[in-house]
Amino acid sequence: MAKKLLQEIPSIRLHDADALDMLALMFPRKEFKADPTGVIGSRGFIRVEFALIVSLGTAAIFFGAGSQLVEDVTHPLLLAIMFVWLFGAVLWSAISVVRHADCIAIKLGEPYGTLILTLSAISIEVMTISAAMLHGANNPTLARDAMFAVIMIALNGLVGLSLLLGGLRHREQQYNLQGANAYLNTIMVLAVLGLILPNFTTSMSGPRFSWPQEIFLVVTSLGLYAIFLLIQTMRHSQYFIGSQDVAAVPNREHHPRQMRSTAFHSVMLFVYLIAVVLLAEKFAIPLDNGIERFGMPQALGGAIIAALVLSPEALSGIHATLGNQLQRSVNILLGSVLATIGRPVALGVQGGNFPLLLLTLAVSVVTFSSGRTNILQGCIHLLLFTVFLLLIFFP
Repeated sequence: MAKKLLQEIPSIRLHDADALDMLALMFPRKEFKADPTGVIGSRGFIRVEFALIVSLGTAAIFFGAGSQLVEDVTHPLLLAIMFVWLFGAVLWSAISVVRHADCIAIKLGEPYGTLILTLSAISIEVMTISAAMLHGANNPTLARDAMFAVIMIALNGLVGLSLLLGGLRHREQQYNLQGANAYLNTIMVLAVLGLILPNFTTSMSGPRFSWPQEIFLVVTSLGLYAIFLLIQTMRHSQYFIGSQDVAAVPNREHHPRQMRSTAFHSVMLFVYLIAVVLLAEKFAIPLDNGIERFGMPQALGGAIIAALVLSPEALSGIHATLGNQLQRSVNILLGSVLATIGRPVALGVQGGNFPLLLLTLAVSVVTFSSGRTNILQGCIHLLLFTVFLLLIFFP
């Protein structure tokens, strides 16, 4: 009799985390419900979107005061306060952009969801770097430094931290090998063409391209990125979706608040992007003045901008890894690098950064060559990230 009952019980796969989670069976999780109407009360709107009020209020204060608050370099404490204030406001707005992009991503699914997150984050980066370059005449290599910093922070710092934390929690994690290879192949080509090749061309003096070379780089970079998007979203979208054999640990509170309509999140995403543009224009001034006033390395400016624009994606990537959704983390982190170097910058990296970039690309290829990851690979990437930080201050 007992044997017959056991046969009638549906088989439970050993890798099914939900089936083995007895607490989950005893206490079912509350499903996340979307609000199709998109209606939200004024009090609830203020509570949920308080970052927008702070961001627009900050922008109004700084634009109303003109350049008095951000141009004063005679008082280091005031300069530091302005820097921290604007940095926090830009970061909060950027996280809110990704929050609304994430809601849209949930509705659309993969790989379109990750693509929206990546394009939202790269929009923030372009706006911030452009604003910094308009003011930072004393730092002509800011765009190159920011691009290089994005590669180092994402491929070493964030990938390393994600693999380390994911390995500590889940021992081994799996991802779609074809998708990772597609990312890395494109990243390597664009990184070498934009950041290494200028050091070896002879048409112009210094690490620069001539105008025919620049035109070629622009056309090929945009064309290659467009082909990648075609592969990711249409022709081979299955490369960027995690294996069905890997049981992702559901996030018990993926979103603490109800989702609204797609139109609502789209409008809010656009409004927050406007706030980022306004704040980035003012943030660039104390950033440039602070580096000059305190005698900090010029490369630090690019690293700060890269850390700022990658913060939202860093949270999303690490969050996905802890939930055993490594494929989503790979899509987010490698996608942020690819979107960054897809914008051509004809300035070659020099000094110790040159071999560090080559080593990072080589290590990334080895890391994403088997379909599985563990804590050793995470530690190696974090080691390279510490080398990047060391070379900023001690080149």
